[in-house]
Amino acid sequence: MASNSSSQSSPSKVRLQKLLSQWGVASRRRAEVLIREGRVTVNGQQATVGDGADPQQDVVAVDGEPLRRSARPRDTYILINKPRGVLCACSDDRDRPVILDLLPPRWQTDLGLHPVGRLDFNSTGALLLTNDGDFTYRLTHPRFHIPKHYRVQVLGRPSPQVLGQWRKGVMLDNRRTLPAQVEICAHPSRNTTELAITLIEGRNRQIRRVAEQMGHPVRTLHREAIGPLDLQGELEMDIPALRTGEYRHLSSGEINFLKEQIGIVSS
Repeated sequence: MASNSSSQSSPSKVRLQKLLSQWGVASRRRAEVLIREGRVTVNGQQATVGDGADPQQDVVAVDGEPLRRSARPRDTYILINKPRGVLCACSDDRDRPVILDLLPPRWQTDLGLHPVGRLDFNSTGALLLTNDGDFTYRLTHPRFHIPKHYRVQVLGRPSPQVLGQWRKGVMLDNRRTLPAQVEICAHPSRNTTELAITLIEGRNRQIRRVAEQMGHPVRTLHREAIGPLDLQGELEMDIPALRTGEYRHLSSGEINFLKEQIGIVSS
């Protein structure tokens, strides 16, 4: 007997995590949390992680509110220069400033935007926001190795041995970090060093934790670029530099370039 379960395999069915991210409700990771919390239903039945739905036929609801296909927002891609003291989150139960607060009110509620990856509360610089869940998933997946470029000020003067070890990789959470580019740029004072660091992975607070482990705690951390996207707009001409707290939409050229890097074929 054929099952009517929403998890039944069908060419027209889409995993709920992907569907919710396409609708701009949440990133795939956040969508999974919503499903586990019992806040998602398909045709009136509580969904479980792994279920799928046919967006043409099934009624998917979040917190009792059905998703309407006509209401799916247009895919949006924004680069923002994150200030210090702002969370890379859509909301905060402690009422701290979050990254969406820097956008117009309608964008905060109607587009389903979320940060792609994160910078910690005290870090600054380049951050992407989107409502394209597949884009987020691929851009943050370790296998694509999208480089991220940082300017970091640390305490002390790292020795050649320390820099060499940092470049080769160090143990963090029982797993070695991937090789990194680490170069000295300047010595702002007798006891500080400014470093240019490029990573091809994005583990939680990676630079701060490695620097602490190496005996050179971070004083300031600023992300200058994500792949080809930098705050100076150097990938394409006539794109203005972004000052702290400013944002802009990515150009079609920038979007297509990034999608090519992460294996998304533009339609």
